[in-house]
Amino acid sequence: MIQFTVYGEPVAQGRPRATQMGGFIRMYDPAKSRDYKDYVRLAAGENAPEALLEGPLGMVLHVYRTIPKSFSKKKASAAEAGEIRPTSKPDADNYLKGVKDALKGVIWRDDSQVVEVLVTKRYSARPRIEVKIKDLSQK
Repeated sequence: MIQFTVYGEPVAQGRPRATQMGGFIRMYDPAKSRDYKDYVRLAAGENAPEALLEGPLGMVLHVYRTIPKSFSKKKASAAEAGEIRPTSKPDADNYLKGVKDALKGVIWRDDSQVVEVLVTKRYSARPRIEVKIKDLSQK
């Protein structure tokens, strides 16, 4: 099992942008998404296996977002305890997409190898993303 934590405010995968160059359309990631993927790669690199993982993989992603400043102290403590969960955008799967893209070539060969996923969104005073990856071929 590979585990690591990416500290800081989580960034969801943004919509791809397009530009036209020389009559061709070129698609690219927004700068915020691209920079966050680089940060995830850096955090994952410290825990990367010697050889890229092959075969089916399972992934658990816990996303901890900042508690909004508009919350009262009572509501903030309930959010920290997990009684109130973030139901606003961005979607949980957009966080997953960004992390999966970032780990390609660092942890695994291709993100299509991920066959089981659990993603949770919570509030915390310490925003972060906790990642756990399990090799399902070694049961």
